[in-house]
Amino acid sequence: MRSRPLLAAVLSVAASLAVLPALTSPASAAARPLSIQVVSTRADLVSGGDALLRVPLPSGVSPSSVRMSLNGRDVTSQFARRPDGTYAGLLTGLRLGDNTVRATAPGWSGSRTVTNHPQGGPIFAGPQLGPYQCQAGAKDAQCNQAPTYSFLYKSTDPTKQGLQPYDPKNPPSDVATTTTDQGRTVPFVVRREDGMADRDRYSVLTLFTPGKGWKPWAAQKQWNHKVLVTHGGGCGASFTPGTVRLEDYAGTIPFDFPGTEQTYVTALGKGFAVASAALNNTGHQCNLPQEAEAMMMLKERVVEAYGPIRYTIGTGCSGGSIAQHTIANAYPGIYQGLVTTCSYPDVLTAGAQFADYHLLRNYFENPQKWGAPWSPTQMADVEGHLSHVNAVVADEGLFKEAINPESACPGSKDTVPGDRTTRYDSETNPGGVRCSILDMMVTTLGKRPSSVWTPWEKAAGTGFTGVPFANQGVMYGFEPLKRGTITLAQFLDLNEKVGGLDINADHSATRIAGDPVALRNVYRSGLVNEADHMSGVAMINHGGPDPGIAHDYAHAFWTEERLQRAQGDTDNRVMWFGTTPLIGDPRWAGEAFLKMDKWLAAVEKDRRDLPLATKIAEDRPADVTDRCQDVPGVELVGTPAEPVCRQDALQLHLSTPREQAGDDVANDRVACRLKPLTKDLFSFLLVPLSDVDLARLQKVFPDGVCDYSRPGIGQGPAETWLTYGTPTTPTYGGTNLPARPAGSATGWQSASFAGLLAE
Repeated sequence: MRSRPLLAAVLSVAASLAVLPALTSPASAAARPLSIQVVSTRADLVSGGDALLRVPLPSGVSPSSVRMSLNGRDVTSQFARRPDGTYAGLLTGLRLGDNTVRATAPGWSGSRTVTNHPQGGPIFAGPQLGPYQCQAGAKDAQCNQAPTYSFLYKSTDPTKQGLQPYDPKNPPSDVATTTTDQGRTVPFVVRREDGMADRDRYSVLTLFTPGKGWKPWAAQKQWNHKVLVTHGGGCGASFTPGTVRLEDYAGTIPFDFPGTEQTYVTALGKGFAVASAALNNTGHQCNLPQEAEAMMMLKERVVEAYGPIRYTIGTGCSGGSIAQHTIANAYPGIYQGLVTTCSYPDVLTAGAQFADYHLLRNYFENPQKWGAPWSPTQMADVEGHLSHVNAVVADEGLFKEAINPESACPGSKDTVPGDRTTRYDSETNPGGVRCSILDMMVTTLGKRPSSVWTPWEKAAGTGFTGVPFANQGVMYGFEPLKRGTITLAQFLDLNEKVGGLDINADHSATRIAGDPVALRNVYRSGLVNEADHMSGVAMINHGGPDPGIAHDYAHAFWTEERLQRAQGDTDNRVMWFGTTPLIGDPRWAGEAFLKMDKWLAAVEKDRRDLPLATKIAEDRPADVTDRCQDVPGVELVGTPAEPVCRQDALQLHLSTPREQAGDDVANDRVACRLKPLTKDLFSFLLVPLSDVDLARLQKVFPDGVCDYSRPGIGQGPAETWLTYGTPTTPTYGGTNLPARPAGSATGWQSASFAGLLAE
């Protein structure tokens, strides 16, 4: 019998020998990495406390062996091998800020940081403006409210246009059927989700079979995993939730065209999801970072609730074209295709044009100011248009109210009749809410420094938003003077008296100088769209002649000119011009959407290792080309396969006050650099400029006149994916977000489109 001490020693040695192989075996080596993908959005820009995650499992790793944790808490129950073959889960319970997600399996381990932001925002748009009035039923000050669901259907009765209310418990007898582009024939029944994100409304519509489930990894089969996003027109400011717009020309054309179907209905019938956010309706909120943030959150919602997206197509008129163009350029990767009409490239360059109209109207429509008489034709010549009516409509409909800080925008009306404690008033409430669109852009443009504060800013105790355009140095009517269509007396009188606007948008005898910081920020933010990051998006623009409502087809050519300069070509964009005012042809909205779908489907199939821009240009279908209808004065040139509308035809390419002052056709110089005013600038005059007249001009232009051979003040390329601060601390002018974390936003588009996603 062994003694106890000896037995203990033997057992100890045996235990050590038994452990030794385990310590030196391959299984004890460092764990191999497991990847954790954030499918629904960028890993650093998650919102609402949840995210769709996927863990690609290496061969031999059983799903049952995987363990998932969130901030050290086991969340494995939220993950599983899903019907689509992925190991995935909709991870809930994320805290605000950084979260650590871990995935482990025998011999494997991985982790990643997921940064969560409030459902009510902000994420990257900076501190939210207020005071803000939430909708009835809101659960908190961020306007949060649970989504609601309703049903609609398309009727077989041709007298019932659009979609009708549908009761799943009492289905109507006239439900139409539809066959999707995937070949699935189903009843044309639609579920509409209405919810709140970023303090505002959003909607998602899909073909839906009531009574059947839908998960992001097990979508109902009629969805083709493509998304159409609709936008509204106009440009406005608001301090309360707005309305989601689905119609083709929402906010611009207040009626339907008989015999045509709204594009969103066509898209639903093809199997698309249709999504829209009130904040991407510029008529409600004309604020680029806010629009882009809402679009990002909308895509996140679609992926989390419905499933990964193959590609996203935008559509919209006027302000709807602005939202698409500027978001696509400043936040590339959100859209893959754009269908634009009533087109503008951005808000601010059109705004500078309309500001000129506003100033010219103040002179032209007040003959008591004239030192020389003016005819209507001469007025239009200075404005670069067929008629002064265009200036009137642009000013009354698109500029005056939008630029007026004392207007009563939604959410900032008098709290009590006769009580203006909420709203800005230059005399009685200088610290109140300023309702101009520029003031909505304060984090983007920046505040004016105290060295230039006006009495109103001193009374408010803060600088107002910097002014992002100028007319110093602009010689209005210089080109008509050269052509001899206006006289020197008229030219001198106009430029002496046209003046400018003060910080309250009231007329001033002093020209607008602009604020240097705002002029820089307006370019780097993408508010002035130089089209320098748009090569990775396909575009179809359609339009028609302008009867005098400030939507010249020339604005579409502004984008064309800027694309040509930035890319060296416009191979990713086609232009359609037709006879119907503004839109070209009522049928074209739906046709352009279908053509865009065909174009993007071709790119999606292209797996060549080429830049996305190259694939978009080379994969454009042969029947997606420029086109013109037979319009008097429009000349069609080129070949039948590549028809081109001649750009100098009158209906296509009207001018602007800045062009008639000597600027170029890109119209993207919102403030010019100056050169000396000398007599030789007027050497074309039959009678040389006198010293008296030169002295008059030098008094108007003491620092010189515009030098259009040089870039404008602050002019330069946009910087993509800027962030404008935390919920409480603004970063005026923005700063670059870090590069997109690898393996995130993988559900935003098919792999063929990943080339420009948030990089």
